[in-house]
Amino acid sequence: MYTRAANMFKIAKNWSAAGNAFCQAAKLHMQLQSKHDAATCFVDAGNAYKKADPQEAINCLNTAIDIYTDMAIAHYEQAADYYKGEESNRQVFINNSANKCLLKVAGYAAQLEQYPKAIEMFEQVGTSTMDNPLLKHSAKDYFFKAALCHFIVDELNAKLALEKYEEMFPAFTDSRECKLLKVKEFDSISRLDQWLTTMLLRIKKSIQEDNDGDLK
Repeated sequence: MYTRAANMFKIAKNWSAAGNAFCQAAKLHMQLQSKHDAATCFVDAGNAYKKADPQEAINCLNTAIDIYTDMAIAHYEQAADYYKGEESNRQVFINNSANKCLLKVAGYAAQLEQYPKAIEMFEQVGTSTMDNPLLKHSAKDYFFKAALCHFIVDELNAKLALEKYEEMFPAFTDSRECKLLKVKEFDSISRLDQWLTTMLLRIKKSIQEDNDGDLK
């Protein structure tokens, strides 16, 4: 009911009412112990509030981050119970579920400029997938996104992080993403989604600010 009302408010461009309705839906999902649906509604609320109340948008996304983090921890704890013998396949499945939660946390944390948290999550997922034959091809993407967050904060630390990722995961060295990061050819990075576009624009801004500071 609340979600339907929220979508109607969105159509009418009543962003505050839409955000409030999504929040009510999220709280109802929490009462029903449906954490994933609750987190999704808080994200939807944040996206609605962005157009009317930026601070409330941040609050909603932070709440979603907390829920996804709790879900990831629960998945990892459950996976530990399946570590033995014939349950190993079940453990992999649960770990994958946990990683999906962590990636959501990382993505939203970066959007909120909580870069250390985003870096930690991207690195954790990259490390957990780099030795898995079925998942290691994705590890380079996670290390790439962690490096982008590093570049926004500090270029020197970004270079040190790149060296660490190459040492941990040699396949990353030959990846196109790693080579582009080393020469900072960010405009050459293809398949840009909204998240990557936002991060790259922030990197460009930080580089421009550093250059302006050098000229003073």
